[in-house]
Amino acid sequence: MVENNWNRTNPVDLSETGEYPASVENKEGAPTGKNTGNGGGKGSFWGGLFTGILLCLLVASSVFVGRQLFALYQARQANVASQAEDRELVNEHSTGKLRTLEQVIRNYYYKSDEVKTEDLTEGMYDGLLSSLGDPYSEYYSEEDLKELMQQTEGIYYGIGAYVGLDKDTGLARISGVIEGTPAQAAGLRDGDIIYKVEGESVQGLELTEVVGRIKGEEGTLVHLTIVRDGEADYLEFDVERREIESPTVNYEMYDGGAGYLQITEFDDVTVDQFKEAMASLREQGMKGLIIDVRANPGGNLDTVIEIAEQLLPQGLIVYTEDRDGNRTEYTCDGASAFDLPLVVLINGYSASASEILAGAIKDYGIGELVGTTTYGKGIVQKIIPLTDGTAVKLTVSAYFTPNGNNIHGIGIEPDEVCEFDGERYYGEGYDNQLERAKEIIAEKIAAE
Repeated sequence: MVENNWNRTNPVDLSETGEYPASVENKEGAPTGKNTGNGGGKGSFWGGLFTGILLCLLVASSVFVGRQLFALYQARQANVASQAEDRELVNEHSTGKLRTLEQVIRNYYYKSDEVKTEDLTEGMYDGLLSSLGDPYSEYYSEEDLKELMQQTEGIYYGIGAYVGLDKDTGLARISGVIEGTPAQAAGLRDGDIIYKVEGESVQGLELTEVVGRIKGEEGTLVHLTIVRDGEADYLEFDVERREIESPTVNYEMYDGGAGYLQITEFDDVTVDQFKEAMASLREQGMKGLIIDVRANPGGNLDTVIEIAEQLLPQGLIVYTEDRDGNRTEYTCDGASAFDLPLVVLINGYSASASEILAGAIKDYGIGELVGTTTYGKGIVQKIIPLTDGTAVKLTVSAYFTPNGNNIHGIGIEPDEVCEFDGERYYGEGYDNQLERAKEIIAEKIAAE
C-alpha cells in the first residue's frame, strides 16, 4: 500500500519497490511564506512557486509509483493464479485440449468409426496412472477390478501360471506353473518371457492387461509366443483355458523328519492352507522344515503377516513408512514361534510378500536362506476403490525388515548362494537347490 499523506514528518515507506519519495518538512528556520520585509513578498512568491512545483512533482511521482505498484500487484495475482492452475490437472486449458484432441481423432483418424468413447475414456485414465512412471500404480476398470479380486482370493480362470513383471525387459514373465494345469501340460516353464498373446506384442502393456488377454472362456485356446533363455528362436504354445483353483501351499515329508512346505503366492486362502500343512507335518513327526518361496511373486500383506505370526518370535515383523514419514508397525506376540531347524529357499523371482517373510526370518536368525538374491520389491500398494466401481492401485509406502532394511531394488541375499541348474532340472528333474536345502536341514537336525 502506498500512503499519500504529506503532513507527516517521516518519509512514506515504499519498501515494496525500495523507493522513498522526498518528504516535505516544516523545520525551524526554514521559509514559512510570510513577508519578512525587503524581498519578503518576492521570496514568498518564489518560495510558493517552488513549493507548488515540488508538490506537483511529488504527486506525479506518487501516481507513477502507484501505477507501478498496481501493475506489480496485478502481475503477482496473475502469477499466483497461473501457479494454482499448474498444480491442478483438470483446468480450463487441459479440458479444452482434451476436447481438441478428441475432435482431431474424430476428424482425421483413419479408423475413427471404430473408436468408442468408452475406450478413449479408459485410455485417458490408464495414461494418467502410467504417467507416474511407477509400474505398480495402475487404473482398474470394473472388469479389471473383478479379476484382481478373484486372483487375490486364490481362484481364477486361465491357464494355471503365475505371471509377474520381468525387471530387465519390462515384459510379462511366467514366475510359476501350477502342477496339473494346462500351463504345465503345454510345457511352459518358470522364467518364460511372454512376448506375444494371440500374435500381438504385449510390450509396453500393464501386467493386468497381459493377464486379461491370456484369460478367456473356459475350454478355448490362447496362443502364446515365448522367449526362453537358451533358445535361439521364439517358442509357440497353444494353451487351454480352464477354471483354476490355486493351491498356494504344497507340502510333503522327506526321510529323516525334514518337512517341505512350498508357498506359491500369498492369497486369502493361503493362511488356512499353511496352517493345515504345518499341522500335518507336525503330526508326521517333523524335526526340521524347508520353506520354499522361490518364484513366489508376493500377494496380500495381511496374509504374509498372519503366516509370519506362525513362525517368528516376539517383535517386529515388518514396518512401513509413507511419504510423510508416518510409520506403521506389524508385530508378532511370539506365541507360535517356530522352534525347529529352518531353511528358506529363495531366488530372483521371490518378491514382495515373499521378501517380507524371508527378510524377517533372516533378521531374527531363526533360519538359513539358500538360493539366489530375491527380486527386490520393497514398496507397498493400496487399492483405492472409486464410487463408479473402478479403482486405482497406488504405491503408498516403503517397507522395512525388522532390522530397518529397505530392500527395494536391492533384494535379500541368501546366507548360502546356490545357483539353479535349469538344464539338469528340465532334463533330469533334479532340483539342485532343493537338494542342497535337504542336506543343510539334515545337518541341522543331526546337530540338535
